[in-house]
Amino acid sequence: MRTSKVASSQQPLAGMIVDLHLDLAMCAMEWNRDLRLPVDVINVREAGMTDKPDRGNATVSLDALRKGDIKLVVATQIARFVEPGSSISGWNSPEQAWAQTQAQLAWYQLMVEQQEMTQLTNRQGLIDWMQSAENDNRVGFILSLEGADSLIDLSYLHRAYAYGLRAIGPAHYGPGRYANGTNSEGKMGKRGIDLLREMDGLQMILDATHLCDDAFWQAMDLYRGPVWASHNNCRTLVPHNRQFSDEQLRVLIDRGAVIGAACDAWMIVPNWVRGSSTPRNMNCGLEQLADHIDHICQLAGNAKHVAIGTDLDGGYGREQCPHDIETIADIRKLSLILGGRGYSPQAIEDIFQGNAIQFLAHHL
Repeated sequence: MRTSKVASSQQPLAGMIVDLHLDLAMCAMEWNRDLRLPVDVINVREAGMTDKPDRGNATVSLDALRKGDIKLVVATQIARFVEPGSSISGWNSPEQAWAQTQAQLAWYQLMVEQQEMTQLTNRQGLIDWMQSAENDNRVGFILSLEGADSLIDLSYLHRAYAYGLRAIGPAHYGPGRYANGTNSEGKMGKRGIDLLREMDGLQMILDATHLCDDAFWQAMDLYRGPVWASHNNCRTLVPHNRQFSDEQLRVLIDRGAVIGAACDAWMIVPNWVRGSSTPRNMNCGLEQLADHIDHICQLAGNAKHVAIGTDLDGGYGREQCPHDIETIADIRKLSLILGGRGYSPQAIEDIFQGNAIQFLAHHL
């Protein structure tokens, strides 16, 4: 049922964009990127570097966000704990992981001090920011924790809430201290259940992204607070446990969630082979990302549950994102594609900003 499709849009979206998932501080602290610089300068600085798979292929900086009128982002802290012998990279103790998230927090706080960014922590702050955003060059951000491993115990959850943390994804990749994530399985134990209970009491946003299927269904049964999926695509189109099935998407829709369309190429097109596939030879572009957006809209019967959650700085760059993206500012091109498919200007605006802002205004 294509209730959201009525008229073709002839111009890219003119208004503000909200991005539900960026790992800005991770890139600043672990990738050593000065995100105040233009993307092309960052990439020139990284010429010849091979320690990260995306060196010289960055797409995200604060400058690029401003050029794309991406004025509000959900910005993460992320530091995974791993057991000895794990094939997944991470920190050797929760204490080290916590310390890493605090270095990331310090970077966000410096960006606030330098008038590069502004942190939003409550509904009134969001309202005030919306009234001034058009004339404010600062990038607004809401703080999220991707993977809860760094919370040494639940007292650290309350510490984090006090400095502005408002959303948590309990899991990331592999087995986690609080929940199992992508490429793993198994329900949450007492620690994870207690985390959900404490988050519920604080009315924090539960980010269902990366929860393994067992933990996902358990969380949907237990958690009564607001839920979103900040950066998640469709398993029907790209079969993998990292994606959500139609059944999972319907539950999120019924819960009033918004689901952010992610730009990692292997999540957009099937049969991607890391290290050898390229966006061009796999025909991975924004047109294919629009397929995921459209699929969710068809499940919902409207365009009220999709948002943008690019994750364009999540450990990959131009080598593994839609071929028509040079910088994150190019996400705006997606509006023309959706318009060409018959999405109305209002539906496009909802996808790019309205759904996310309405969700935050209700739950922040």
